[in-house]
Amino acid sequence: MKNIKSILASLGFLVVFTLSVSAQTNLTALDSSKVNVEGQKGKVVVLAIGAIWLPLSKEQVAITNKLAKKYAGSDVAVYFVTTDSANAKSKNYASDAEISTFVTRNKLTVSVLRDSDGAQTVKKFDVDQLPSFVVLDQNGKVAQVFGGIDTDPKNDLSAKISQTIDKLL
Repeated sequence: MKNIKSILASLGFLVVFTLSVSAQTNLTALDSSKVNVEGQKGKVVVLAIGAIWLPLSKEQVAITNKLAKKYAGSDVAVYFVTTDSANAKSKNYASDAEISTFVTRNKLTVSVLRDSDGAQTVKKFDVDQLPSFVVLDQNGKVAQVFGGIDTDPKNDLSAKISQTIDKLL
């Protein structure tokens, strides 16, 4: 009986461990490498979540590049997460080549991760509009979500995001 309880306890631990690992957000970079955005312990992670077809994508890239430059060499990782579909039959389909063209044309300086249709990031981080920015703390937990982009220069979104990052560092 004692052995059965030990086995059941071990199986329970294994199930909990498996569920916690699978709950991580693993995205694929354009070079096919995998990036666990929540598993970067000790780093603040900034996710610029958007799509290449969005009218404000160019502004989002400018903010993303500004943040990447400001925090280069620090414990901050900045990524552009594209929610363009990988399914060629989808209305918002974009091939890797089209995304690469977008990156080059807009001079995006950070790694691009694919989250086809936003299934992992938009839903998981409660993003209610695109484009958005999500800041994760050093433990991979959401510190703040910034939805939308205001093009009024008085409302400097990069400064607001920087304030959140600075509080975490």
